Amino acid sequence: MTHRHSQGSMGDQSPLMLEERLSQLHVNNQPGRSLSNTDLSQPEETNRTPVVLSTKSDAACKLGTHQLIPKNLAVSSRPKNRHHTTVVTLPVRLEAQKSTQRLSHNPEISWEDYDSDGDDGFSMRRNRRNKSYRAAVPYFESDTSFNKDLLQPVSEERTPSPKPAPSPGRKRTLGRKRNQRHGGSFKDDPRFYQEIKERGLQSNAVGTENDEFTQTEMPEEDQGIVVKSYKAAYVTWSQLPVVQEMGILETISPEERKRQEVIFEIMTSEYSYLHSLSILVRHFKASDDLRKTMTATEHHHLFSNISVIQAVSKRFFEELERRHQLDPVIKDISDIVQDYAANHFKPYIVYCSNETFQQRTLQKLLASNTAFKEVLKKIESSPECGGLPMISFLILPMQRATRLPLLMDTICQKTPKQTTNYYAARWALKEISKLVKSCNDGARRMERTEQMYTIQKQMEFGRIKPFPLVSASRWLLKKGELAINLEELGLFWKAFSHKSYWLFVFNDVLIVTKRKSEESYVVCDYATLENVEVVEEQADSKHYLRLTMKPNSEGRCEQMAFVSENKLDRARWVTALRRHKQAESILSNDELPQYEATKAYMPKEPDELSMQQAEVVIVLQEVEGWCYGERMRDGEKGWFPASCATQITNPTALESNIQQMERLRKETNV
Repeated sequence: MTHRHSQGSMGDQSPLMLEERLSQLHVNNQPGRSLSNTDLSQPEETNRTPVVLSTKSDAACKLGTHQLIPKNLAVSSRPKNRHHTTVVTLPVRLEAQKSTQRLSHNPEISWEDYDSDGDDGFSMRRNRRNKSYRAAVPYFESDTSFNKDLLQPVSEERTPSPKPAPSPGRKRTLGRKRNQRHGGSFKDDPRFYQEIKERGLQSNAVGTENDEFTQTEMPEEDQGIVVKSYKAAYVTWSQLPVVQEMGILETISPEERKRQEVIFEIMTSEYSYLHSLSILVRHFKASDDLRKTMTATEHHHLFSNISVIQAVSKRFFEELERRHQLDPVIKDISDIVQDYAANHFKPYIVYCSNETFQQRTLQKLLASNTAFKEVLKKIESSPECGGLPMISFLILPMQRATRLPLLMDTICQKTPKQTTNYYAARWALKEISKLVKSCNDGARRMERTEQMYTIQKQMEFGRIKPFPLVSASRWLLKKGELAINLEELGLFWKAFSHKSYWLFVFNDVLIVTKRKSEESYVVCDYATLENVEVVEEQADSKHYLRLTMKPNSEGRCEQMAFVSENKLDRARWVTALRRHKQAESILSNDELPQYEATKAYMPKEPDELSMQQAEVVIVLQEVEGWCYGERMRDGEKGWFPASCATQITNPTALESNIQQMERLRKETNV
């Protein structure tokens, strides 16, 4: 009867009052003392005793076999085949959090399911005493009728730490065990090759030895032409657990460490490159929806032999990875690079030769095919593509090919001279540089040949003596419209003269035409560039351009005066007309500024320069936010937006870049 009365009295009590009453019940239940209604009544506020947690109460600390607990938390049966019970007490908040997580994962399971005693022996049966404690925890968390400041966390010497939940965005290594010896695989978190920059290329930009292979600050975000920004690729070789645990860094020289860093980075960046190629093939090339929006020819011009390049890259990476798995200190990879550059990387030449058709097809589809634009936008916005445009995937082979010679040159510089590894690295550098030169030549040859055939069809010589325009050694430098300077003409000539002419500047000849239609021009005059003189003039905020052809197509001297739209337009015309008089290379001039490309740029005019990320350009002039310079890896010249690059100011880096490009050009006889 006493216990039933106690239960009824405590039914509406708060949890803290429940604990207090338990303590009083223990004190009052001494031998020779009976319980009364007075003992169970509410104490006066003036005589209120301090609150004691149940875990520190006298009842909890009592040694013996009996302990009073609330009846609603007790059960009438004991677990079967249970001879010993261990009660583990966790902090209230921690246990409540874990309990809430378990329930939230499966809302259909309640605490009642854990207390099922069916005949079939329900599998979710638990220790009733532990269950009772957990069942009481949510009551403490949900009840706000008492002052939470009175509760103090349970003090324990060792509190179990909950295991962190796996990240939902982390890629699982399905079917692939992680390499325990090497402390995990960098393949678990692949990055887009468009967004990384190999640390082995940073010596071009920083110039101090200690700055190599360290984390770099990312440039300011910019809605760039192709790629917004870049980051370092994965961890460095020195950060690998196996390298640190074996104490390898203490047994090798600083130069050997840097050599190992570059070797390791060629492998990791190749995997990043392979990952981006797989996105291009799987989500763009293999898309049935995208294929339906274009013809088979257009589809081939867009993607060419990219699947073949993906397969070659996969085999190349696997060769590098096997070499790394043999020993964390890789002796050399030059033999692998040399073999693939000479015997397996020929598909790169085919792909780069298709670049002209690829760019033209893409521009045409974006300009005139609404269905193509809609499907492409949907694919680009998918999480798998990282919000990157398709063009950034299409230029990946060119981007990778131009970086490999720079990385191999770094290996050469970090390898002791007059050793077997040094000569092997030199041989690999020579082969990979030849490949890049063949890629560049193939792309230029296809572009220039098609361009010259198109222009020849558009030209009408009329009374002017014609000459064969198409030639393997001729290509277009610049074309466009220039207004005639009418102020120098008399009234008679102003009335009958044309207001503008269309000029075509090739690498060896200038052709002056009148535009007949959108795709038709009538030739008025022409002269070889060596017989053309150009003079810049400035008057009344106008930018004048005076041309003298001596002799012209008829063997006499002819002068023409033009007015350009702005200073930049005039500078680009003058540069094209004087290009034949410039020296073949300006690398010997150490005073010229150098710029490093922070993002890729695709040219839109014949006189513009294409740039891949991290390429270095020697700038000859800068006008109204545009730069004209020479690309250091191959000597190609052209204009590019200054916003796509940043100037290199470190003197050591400037000198190092010049020396590196001289070595690369010597290897390929550029």
